[in-house]
Amino acid sequence: MGRPAVNENRPQPLRKFPKSSRLLRHADFQAVYNNGRKHFSANIAVFYRERSQGTAARIGFTVGKALGGAVERNRIRRRLRAAVQKHLNQLRVPLDIVMNPRKAVLHMDFARLDSEVEQALAAIQKGKTR
Repeated sequence: MGRPAVNENRPQPLRKFPKSSRLLRHADFQAVYNNGRKHFSANIAVFYRERSQGTAARIGFTVGKALGGAVERNRIRRRLRAAVQKHLNQLRVPLDIVMNPRKAVLHMDFARLDSEVEQALAAIQKGKTR
């Protein structure tokens, strides 16, 4: 009897949030805030602007210190990132998007968060704001 292959019994890793889909530079965040449009849902404010070049949407998250300590802020960011990952492929226009959640995202049901993210992304895809 031999040992099983190294990866044989391990669960498949979750899809990562690709680096090409992340908004990372401060200047890019500022450009979205200064030159973009807004969409507000119950628990997330979404700022976005269309880019002239590129093929994929880039998404950034801002979770300020007012939302709690580092543990809470990181949990909010992880939950939001997981919800966005599921709907990232529905964005067809090259956009820069910044999502600014409220504290309620920390404790709300994930299905509700997922639905809210899906609706927000669909609305900005159409260019509609509230």
